[in-house]
Amino acid sequence: MRNPVAKTLLYVAVTVGALVMIFPFVWTVVTSISPGASLTSTPKLIPDNPSLAPYLALFERVPFAQVILNSLIIAVISTAFQLVTSAMAAYVFARLPFRGRGAIFLLYLATMMIPFQVLIVPLFVEMKSLGLINTYAGAILPTIASAFGVFLLRQAIGTVPYELDQAATLDGAGHFRVFFQIVLPLIRPALATLAVFAFLNTWNSFLWPLIILRDPLMQTLPVALSSLQGQYSTQWDVLMAGSVISILPMFALYLFAQKYIVQGVAGTGLK
Repeated sequence: MRNPVAKTLLYVAVTVGALVMIFPFVWTVVTSISPGASLTSTPKLIPDNPSLAPYLALFERVPFAQVILNSLIIAVISTAFQLVTSAMAAYVFARLPFRGRGAIFLLYLATMMIPFQVLIVPLFVEMKSLGLINTYAGAILPTIASAFGVFLLRQAIGTVPYELDQAATLDGAGHFRVFFQIVLPLIRPALATLAVFAFLNTWNSFLWPLIILRDPLMQTLPVALSSLQGQYSTQWDVLMAGSVISILPMFALYLFAQKYIVQGVAGTGLK
């Protein structure tokens, strides 16, 4: 962009957009260190009497350390299973020719259009019949497969030159060796992208953990945060403190994988 005026306007627009997007997060942090803060007053970016009292009150009202551990266990295990199942299914759909492959893949993608609310009752009945109510397994099992993950990784595998598979096959490599030693290392950006999306979805999941996990000591972060809202009044400083804590793991994960996310999103759209 050679026009300096247009370049300046672009920078101004990007800066304003960034400030608008970051303002809710800044306000959340400020409210979390402002005891007695209310959402009915004008937001203050500089608190009058900053204090960590809302964070102490948060851990006193709910077993928040256990809640964080529950969310981490469920999110990490679910993400790991989604990476494994999605990568294997994507390799089959991308590399192994069989009759009806395209139709089965489209049918599998069509499941993305089914609202999760429709599946809650049969899933709950299934988990109850297996004795998995109020267990980590009951919260994790419905999330171990992802149609979106299969689609994303299938597109990524499609960008890997098929000649590499053929060369490895001539050297005596089977499908498992090709998959683990050739394909997986070349689609690391897509795997990182899927890991972030899977972790984010599971970490923020509310409806299924609310139904399947009844014990307060088994609750996840979204469910525990919802319990902080009263019917007639809410301690917004305590609620915002919980929100800040819930954001930190996702923020750290994104910082760790941001370069892979950009590469994955840009590369998986190419064939």
